[in-house]
Amino acid sequence: MRLLLVEDHVPLADELIAALGRQGYAVDWLADGRDAVYQGATEPYDLIVLDLGLPGKPGLEVLREWRAGGLATPVLILTARGSWAERIEGLKAGADDYLTKPFHPEELALRLQALARRAHGLANQPQLEAAGLQLDEGRQCVTRDGEQIELTSAEFRLLRYFMLHPGQILSKGQLADHLYDGESERDSNVLEVHVNRLRGKLGREVIETRRGQGYRYAGVGA
Repeated sequence: MRLLLVEDHVPLADELIAALGRQGYAVDWLADGRDAVYQGATEPYDLIVLDLGLPGKPGLEVLREWRAGGLATPVLILTARGSWAERIEGLKAGADDYLTKPFHPEELALRLQALARRAHGLANQPQLEAAGLQLDEGRQCVTRDGEQIELTSAEFRLLRYFMLHPGQILSKGQLADHLYDGESERDSNVLEVHVNRLRGKLGREVIETRRGQGYRYAGVGA
């Protein structure tokens, strides 16, 4: 999944970029609220982590502009300890969740996983499940009938995105937009290689090719 991080404190941003990258997110980072208004509204992000104390334009204003423009992407706001008024204002402005600094990266990861599931109507699932598979996002592996199947980081990112969209036809362009950050080179041939490797591990019937359209991941019960 592709994530926008808007945080002007460089040491914290560096720490979060590394942690989120290990968790399988393609992260774009911005430090200025003015840049965030435009990029958040024009790029296809799955999740946004937004600090409120930003230069250029405060985070609350950024969030209000996004929501006024119809942006529905889940937004988690970062606030300073004790700033209860900021948290309330953030939720009123359209934030989906908040996290108080300082925080542990694992808590951020769990909150982001919950936001992603909620956004796709899977809020009641403790883990992603589809087509007889259970995805462990913490260990980045998948289980079928009690048997654990190891995944590479690229396979995990791809399978997670498929499992968030069971039964939907996903084009190669859409997959590339959501699996790579803005600086990555996007190669459809590489994407095909990862799809074929997943099929080799999970079975060809799990991911269907729709000629001229893209791929379709089998739905629940398939």
